[in-house]
Formats: sequence, C-alpha cells, structure tokens
Amino acid sequence: MTKRILVVEDNDLNRKLFCDVLRASGFAVEPVADGNLAIAAARAFFPNLVVMDIQLADVSGLDLIAILKRDADLSSVPVLAVTAYAGKGDEQRIRESGAEGYLSKPVSIGPFMAAVRGLMDTGVESAA
Repeated sequence: MTKRILVVEDNDLNRKLFCDVLRASGFAVEPVADGNLAIAAARAFFPNLVVMDIQLADVSGLDLIAILKRDADLSSVPVLAVTAYAGKGDEQRIRESGAEGYLSKPVSIGPFMAAVRGLMDTGVESAA
C-alpha cells in the first residue's frame, strides 16, 4: 500500500518542492496551504506521516501538532517539523510539543528524504 504524507506548508514554493520530491519517491501526498484546514485534512486523508511547517500564517504549527497528538485516530501518526526556527532550544521545544522529527530551513533534499524515510519506518500502518 502506498504511504500517505500530509504536507502542511503555507509557502507555495516550499510546499510544491516537498510535494514534488515526495511524489517522485512514490508517496501519495496531500498538500495543505492553510494551517486551519490541517486537522480536517489529516482526518480525511489519514496520513502515515505529517510534514508540518511551524511558522504558519494563521495558526502555530506547535498548536497543530498538539491537537494531532490528542486526537485518538491521529495520535500515532509521526510528525516531521520543518521550520525556520533554528535557535537555541527550538528543536527541544518542538519535540516536546510532540514532533518526532525536526529539520531547519532551508532544507536540503537528502536530509529531508532521510528524515521522512526514518519516520515512515517507525510509524504505524494505517487501517484505511
């Protein structure tokens, strides 16, 4: 079964890059530009992984991660946080919110795909 990845990213170029690279690697991808729609999209798509921008326009990616982790159906889905926040303590704070993975922008394709594959190997299979 094809693994599914939800990409929550409000920057058009970053979202397109992530989606294109993931699709080229054989994943089914659902892009979400508006963080306010991310939870509903996750419930509809039931991804095997969520790639989450932390600094979204209208809502914090940290808040979205917390909501995902409290959702009975989505709590086991691993989250890869991708963010421009790269200051001291940011990675720890993001991981404490529930993200299993962390990459700082700008993101290189090699480390991005290594992080995606690493989290996919540890994630649970969905029943969908």
